[in-house]
Amino acid sequence: MTREVDITITPDKLFDEHYIINQIYKVLKIKRTDKLYYKIIRKSIDARKRPKYLLRLLVGIGKKVMTDGDKMRISYKQNSKGKKVLIIGAGPAGYFAALECLELGLVPIVIERGKDVRARRRDLKSIQQDGVVNPESNYCFGEGGAGTYSDGKLYTRSKKRGDILKTLKILVNHGAQSDILSDAHPHIGSNKLPEIISKIRETIETFGGQVLFDSKVTDFLIDGSTCHGVVVNGETEHKGDYVILATGHSARDIFKLLDNKGVRLESKPFALGIRIEHPQPLIDELQYKSSPREANLPAASYSLVTQVKDIGVFSFCMCPGGLIVPAATEPGEIVVNGMSLSRRDSPYANSGIVTALSTEELESQGYAGTFGAMEFQRDVEQRFFNNGDGSQMAPAQNLIDFVNAKEMLPVGESSYIPGLYAAPVHELLPDFIYERLRDGLLAFSLKMPGYFTQEAKVVGVESRTSSPIRIPRDPETLSHPQVDNLFPCGEGAGFAGGILSAAMDGQRVVKAIHKNLS
Repeated sequence: MTREVDITITPDKLFDEHYIINQIYKVLKIKRTDKLYYKIIRKSIDARKRPKYLLRLLVGIGKKVMTDGDKMRISYKQNSKGKKVLIIGAGPAGYFAALECLELGLVPIVIERGKDVRARRRDLKSIQQDGVVNPESNYCFGEGGAGTYSDGKLYTRSKKRGDILKTLKILVNHGAQSDILSDAHPHIGSNKLPEIISKIRETIETFGGQVLFDSKVTDFLIDGSTCHGVVVNGETEHKGDYVILATGHSARDIFKLLDNKGVRLESKPFALGIRIEHPQPLIDELQYKSSPREANLPAASYSLVTQVKDIGVFSFCMCPGGLIVPAATEPGEIVVNGMSLSRRDSPYANSGIVTALSTEELESQGYAGTFGAMEFQRDVEQRFFNNGDGSQMAPAQNLIDFVNAKEMLPVGESSYIPGLYAAPVHELLPDFIYERLRDGLLAFSLKMPGYFTQEAKVVGVESRTSSPIRIPRDPETLSHPQVDNLFPCGEGAGFAGGILSAAMDGQRVVKAIHKNLS
């Protein structure tokens, strides 16, 4: 017989199997002569008062247990003669679409503008240390996409996009720790993801798929109303039965190319703001009520949201024990993002603090039309760059100075490797955005006393929260309503926001293709 059991334990007991077994006996009220086996199927932290772990256990009385993740088997078909699917982009949407193709007997050909995950590191080093941005290989472009070197958080609020457990299981099958199957907020880490992504590529190639690097799409082969391939690097044609667009939220050239081909696009809302960095021990103390934190507790995180005049201001991509990284995709712009390594052992915590921007609001600022939101995003990024010395050093300001819009105190040390310089970030942001962020931060200071401190700094600009463009698709077939066999997918098409949701969207699109074939 198996039962699900919920228990609460202190962090020091997390790995004490004898203690956990005794707690199970107490909850089930059964004889201690019955042999028990258990597996954790859900683990979360309740940080109110003294922190504790909330565990949901699958318990076997007298027999070993298997979770749904243990039972799941994912198999791929060796197939070189099936329908050919061109997948533009090797991020989570593209790679998980390719794996779904292998399950369903389709042949994936992944076409990636950037480099493989190992070679990317040289370009990341170049942008970090020399301020040189390679527009084809950076924190957003290259094998694994933006998620590879941007933390590896695996969390989505959407349960409708697809099978979350299957997506996590695929990652485990390719080298991720099995803990991600049970953690409430699973995390892999930017030091672990490259190896996992390399193994996913090996699977794709082993079962008959292809992955092409340094292959930038420069044209779409559209005959009448049907897309039947792409041109790469201005010369090489690749033809397929279907084309999946999984190019990510920063492929501005792809949006322009599609528009030039007459493919309908839409401006969409997105969010923009700053990244705020605190000392991690301070966040630990605010959340856990103690610093240093207890053994077996991870670096503390937070999630904050408020409304300023009925418009959202919220934390985004919070990175406990993390680093701020330069995420520009073109020379002449400053963009910052956050990441954490698997141990989350940096002395800093950082998070985006952003506000929602509607298309109507941007139109009122003079940014109308299909590319209005994208041009606004670019203009702000260039404004932050032009304030500096032409390097990737980022403007920064003490948090209290930022809120009070006053003279700058020194910003101090930071995890941001290119370096910070004191600047009036409140003036670099458009006034209406600054005012909302200011009021939002004041509201956060009431929700999380101690958050508003001179020890914190704001760094700009956090602008790549999501795509400012949506590539529409038919809700039934998931293909573009105007172009047959063209399937917009993932973050770049405006249908996902993060590793998990993008991966599941890739799977979903391939299932739609297969359904059409059937």
